[in-house]
Amino acid sequence: MDGHSLVPLLQGAEARSAHEFLFHYCGQHLHAARWHQRDSGSVWKVHYTTPQFHPEGAGACYGRGVCPCSGEGVTHHRPPLLFDLSRDPSEARPLTPDSEPLYHAVIARVGAAVSEHRHTLSPVPQQFSTSNILWKPWLQPCCGHFPFCSCHEDGDGTPRMPGL
Repeated sequence: MDGHSLVPLLQGAEARSAHEFLFHYCGQHLHAARWHQRDSGSVWKVHYTTPQFHPEGAGACYGRGVCPCSGEGVTHHRPPLLFDLSRDPSEARPLTPDSEPLYHAVIARVGAAVSEHRHTLSPVPQQFSTSNILWKPWLQPCCGHFPFCSCHEDGDGTPRMPGL
């Protein structure tokens, strides 16, 4: 991901992730960012976009197959939703400036991290363009000479070239 292995954290060898920020994407769209504040035990999560669950209140997109990442099936939050995962791990109670004194400071810090993160991104070619999803026989394994590919399987199911 970014050079920091999560294995020690998952194995219990470390108590906290080496990631100060973790960015949550849905497809190519940044939906949320998590901040594990180094000088406290707080883990903040800011949601910029959330799917519109179906049926409403279900916490999932039943009947749709997959929750959408963009378009009419999502809600953009302005201001964003803020949760303290150390106190509310299920993200059931969004914080407000009235309920959380650090609300504006956390939103600003996470917003700055998102901005820094976006500056590190560079465009890549579309992986699912028409030319990339078409079958390209010349890129398939060929035991003979293209286009006359002829493979036979050994007893273990692995292909071998004829005559070997």
